[in-house]
Amino acid sequence: MAPRVFIDGEVGTTGLQIRERLVGRTDLQLISIDPDKRKDPAARAAMLNGADAVILCLPDDASKEAVGLITNPDVKVIDASTAYRTDPDWAFGFPELDAEQRGKIAGSRRISNPGCYSTGAIALTRPLVSAGILPTDLPLSFNAVSGYTGGGKAMIAEFEDETSPNFTKVPYRIYGMGLSHKHVPEIQKHGGLLTRPIFTPAVGRYAQGMLVELPLHLATLEDGRCLHDIHTAYAAHYKGERFVEVASLDEAKSLTTLDPEGLNGTNRLKIFVFGSDTSGQARLVALLDNLGKGASGAAVQNLNLVLGLEEAAGL
Repeated sequence: MAPRVFIDGEVGTTGLQIRERLVGRTDLQLISIDPDKRKDPAARAAMLNGADAVILCLPDDASKEAVGLITNPDVKVIDASTAYRTDPDWAFGFPELDAEQRGKIAGSRRISNPGCYSTGAIALTRPLVSAGILPTDLPLSFNAVSGYTGGGKAMIAEFEDETSPNFTKVPYRIYGMGLSHKHVPEIQKHGGLLTRPIFTPAVGRYAQGMLVELPLHLATLEDGRCLHDIHTAYAAHYKGERFVEVASLDEAKSLTTLDPEGLNGTNRLKIFVFGSDTSGQARLVALLDNLGKGASGAAVQNLNLVLGLEEAAGL
């Protein structure tokens, strides 16, 4: 019998996209709660405990409440909130993190789906730390821009709903000026960093798609590394991966710009190594769909792993 999957919060942006990726699949059974009973604790508890796997697409407090309702020890949970991303009892849902992470996810009953920004930042950082190229105590700054869907209902209304009091037609704006963005703790922990990084996010007037950048002075790296060393570390780390690829140095050199919408609708992430050995500077960039590999696509990938299904199914 196909495993039963329940999405708690399926009417939100991430939940809807997860549902789109699961509808029509024959290797699992998607179950839903009666819309009139979404806020009924007993009805929700019955759905949560009656499923083989649950995907939580809820705010932090609501996710914690949902986890508290689960008493069936066999239920596998994938949580898309920030509630458990640094919790040692939960597997971090980035299979490409290292050679062991895919197995950890597959063998866990509690998986925390990464944040969109942190997926890009960790994808850039962890391979260089693991290769001994990037000092773990080096102060880093990540710059990023995302489509407005990454900010949830309030930000979507700000850019789409002309009746909203916060509606704006600005093409681009920065936010998170207090440097306390919710993704920073997971970036630091899973990126392997000892020093809290600076993270400067921005949102553009487009729905989805994301660029995450890590600028570096090559002189701050271990043993006088060059762009080729950085690229080699990425290529080795992600060799054979289906969803993370590394652009060749020639491809990166040929580009004059990079479209943040370039991987929309996919579960892919692509890394680019820009810069100059002559200037001694590197500009490392991760391109991804904030609603794909940065959210719903990653959740489906983790679901497939934890249920023992084909990892790329639905993706």
